[in-house]
Amino acid sequence: MALDGIYLSGIAQEIRQTLLGTKVDRIYQPSREELVVTFRGRAGSHKLLLSASANSARIHFTQMKLENPAQPPMFCMLLRKHLSAGRLVEVRQQGLDRILSLEFECINELGDRVINRLVTEIMGRHSNVALVGPDGRIIDAIKRVDATMSSVRQMLPGMTYQLPPSQDKLDPREHTSRELAQQICQAGRGELSKALVAGIQGISPIVAREVAHFATRGQDLGAQDLTADQQDRLAFALGWVVDVANGKPGHPTMVLDLDGRPKDLAFLEIHQYGTARITRPYEGYSQLLDAFYREQGQVERMKQRSHDLLKLLVNATERIARKLAVQRQELEQSADREHLRICGDLLNANLYALQKGDRVARVQNFYEEELPEVEIPLDPRLTPAQNAQKYYSEYKKADTAEKMLRKLIQEGEQELEYLDSVFDSVTRTTNERELTAIRQELAQQGYVRSRGNQSKKPERLPPHRYVTDDGFVVLSGRNNLQNDRLTMRESRNYDLWFHTQKIPGSHTILLTQGQEEIPNRSLEQAAIIAAANSKARDSSLVPVDYTYIKNVKKIPGAKPGMVTYDRYQTAIVTPDLDLVQRLQQE
Repeated sequence: MALDGIYLSGIAQEIRQTLLGTKVDRIYQPSREELVVTFRGRAGSHKLLLSASANSARIHFTQMKLENPAQPPMFCMLLRKHLSAGRLVEVRQQGLDRILSLEFECINELGDRVINRLVTEIMGRHSNVALVGPDGRIIDAIKRVDATMSSVRQMLPGMTYQLPPSQDKLDPREHTSRELAQQICQAGRGELSKALVAGIQGISPIVAREVAHFATRGQDLGAQDLTADQQDRLAFALGWVVDVANGKPGHPTMVLDLDGRPKDLAFLEIHQYGTARITRPYEGYSQLLDAFYREQGQVERMKQRSHDLLKLLVNATERIARKLAVQRQELEQSADREHLRICGDLLNANLYALQKGDRVARVQNFYEEELPEVEIPLDPRLTPAQNAQKYYSEYKKADTAEKMLRKLIQEGEQELEYLDSVFDSVTRTTNERELTAIRQELAQQGYVRSRGNQSKKPERLPPHRYVTDDGFVVLSGRNNLQNDRLTMRESRNYDLWFHTQKIPGSHTILLTQGQEEIPNRSLEQAAIIAAANSKARDSSLVPVDYTYIKNVKKIPGAKPGMVTYDRYQTAIVTPDLDLVQRLQQE
């Protein structure tokens, strides 16, 4: 993980400089594994984010506006009880491990001053945030760990808090860069960057690769294979690590791919990728972390909040898919119904030659030119006429079944299409209000039970609003109910309707304002917005159909958002999320 021990020491120093002596003002828990603690002092207020998420565990100052649940979780309530109005008196890091302890001077129930600790452990899937009392015992943790989850180290209320076992690595604060280089070359086996990670405390793989890249000038060499010149270069590069570990200012750097997506971060400048990556410097460690995880963290939070909905949609989709498979199989079986009718006709035509008790009727098939003889199985308990009627009855049953099955299969396919569109809407939600609107939609359709006060009118969200570079307003629905409202009620006949071709997505409307000629640039931007608000937002060359609103019709009795359209054109575009963000107004 890029947030290594030395990077965390820089975060700790920022917290000391900014927060020591300030008091806790508010505590929130925006998601299951995230906390936000607001501090207030003479210089104003500051928000500190603590995350125990396996993919994004961290602690840093944040400027993000995080939406908080209406009902705070129990761990949040516990922190408010023990830390509210507490004054931060110390920030401690365990060596160069990724464990940071915030110590607060608080007043307990008896009016005594005590020291409570809020410990953030950044250890991948074992990451955690624990509240430790003055007696060293765990009051609670954001993720409780019992013996069934870990036989080595449990995190449960009442247990004594113990630090993880220390790693047998070299501490760059206790050695010179030359000593570090010598010991790595003597003890190292295999690739140099891996030997650096395994041998030096507090550095991440990207930092180790940068040091190795400088030492070997980009060659893939083992630690034991370095020349004297390369060992000197290794010692020089390790000097950067030693300096930052001992408190000198680093160079917080973000690494991005060529599309501008964050990929990695480090406490020093990164040159190992050449022109294959983009690097961006930041003034502070918190500022870098906040920017790096802003979008990624939002996605992670919404995944946690929408987990139950996504699971419900997946289960419903699988159930309907199984039902459709059975219905299609039955439809295939009913396809042979004409044979049943022919058998009935042939038996009726040969009643004179048949007797009750016959098990097989051998008759000529006059429906074929060559009049071949065919064998028709009979029920010996029935008369020939009754056997003929039995075949007619089975024919009618199969014929009726086919008509019903075709209707049921069509309805099932439409329902699958609807659930796919809802699933896509859930994955694109950015706040709790949008999730609530989708829950209300699913409740109306009978997939979930309604929550809360049934008499309370649900909040009506506005659609996403964009303005093209030519000044045309583009609206995009946040869910299927809003898609229906936008397309069928709030748009005019000659507004333009956009939707990804055979791909779940939002209804997107370009308001033409009565103009007949729309600039191609606005048409293209509206198509890009439609593609970005669809399941194909991460794809390229996405087909987007567009037509006038008057050509879009609601399917009678269909689920919300399901429409048909004709007389359309198709634009092939690649979603540009930066462009969409620039054009978006709300």
